[in-house]
Amino acid sequence: MTAVDWLDDVHRLFPKETVERLERDAVERYGIQEIVTDPAVLERVEPSPTLLRAVLRTKHLMNPQVLRLARRIVDSVVRQLLARLRPEIRRAFHGTRSRRPSRVAVARDFDFRQTVRANLAHYQPAERRLLIERAHFHSRTQRHVTQWQLILLVDQSGSMAGSVIHSAVTAACLWGLPGLKTHLIAFDTQVVDLTSEVTDPVELLMRVQLGGGTDIARAVEYGAGLVENPRRTIVALVTDFYEGGDPYRLLRTVRALVEQGSTVLGLAALDEDANPDYDRQLAGRLATAGAHIGAMTPGHLAEFVAERLGR
Repeated sequence: MTAVDWLDDVHRLFPKETVERLERDAVERYGIQEIVTDPAVLERVEPSPTLLRAVLRTKHLMNPQVLRLARRIVDSVVRQLLARLRPEIRRAFHGTRSRRPSRVAVARDFDFRQTVRANLAHYQPAERRLLIERAHFHSRTQRHVTQWQLILLVDQSGSMAGSVIHSAVTAACLWGLPGLKTHLIAFDTQVVDLTSEVTDPVELLMRVQLGGGTDIARAVEYGAGLVENPRRTIVALVTDFYEGGDPYRLLRTVRALVEQGSTVLGLAALDEDANPDYDRQLAGRLATAGAHIGAMTPGHLAEFVAERLGR
């Protein structure tokens, strides 16, 4: 049975959710790369984040015809991510909570006290529960912000595929926000400044080449050279912290950034799951040097940046 035959049968026999799971397992568990390198398969396959990661890992093996078909997967998944993440990221910059009510139903702005107070008449003592006829929400005040820089340094080693994708989409969502100047830098043993392509995350991802070595120190030094106002700069380093370069050079650069007033954020993951796999020893040494270390979803990164801008 060929990959095309298998895919046809899967699409005929199973619902969409099952098809997506089977395609993901085919690529991730069984290494059936024909799913993203065979033109006949690419025409039938259902775009998904898993297939996008597979495309990014194998696109250097593709001929121009296959690349054109693979681009459909990249474009489709990026559009889905933008549609899902852009409102969440932009909302983080809409201001702090105020005492005024809001008609916009957003979970993070839920007003618990006012909701309970307004619905006490519907309390049912026998069942010990409160029926909510109308939920209440806080509004947000608009922040007045001064110019800040966000310098995203993204490790493009093979294990960081999910974070590379979400970094590109996050940068596109942040681009053009008032008071924020965004840079996007990809690195392995070399450093590539992709800031000029942030507005087109599809083209940007087609340029990224996953794999190779890792020189985090070189990337952080490059980022340090972009800093305009240290006390208005966030350097976000997205990496698994497995340093192939000079760790002492990395620590010196991070310590210098912190001492001059910049916020250094080390992210072991930047995607929807935020499940980190990283060198805890080096991450701990960076934390000792003054960096904030963690794993975040794109929405949480946006909230972190928005809090700094609002100061």
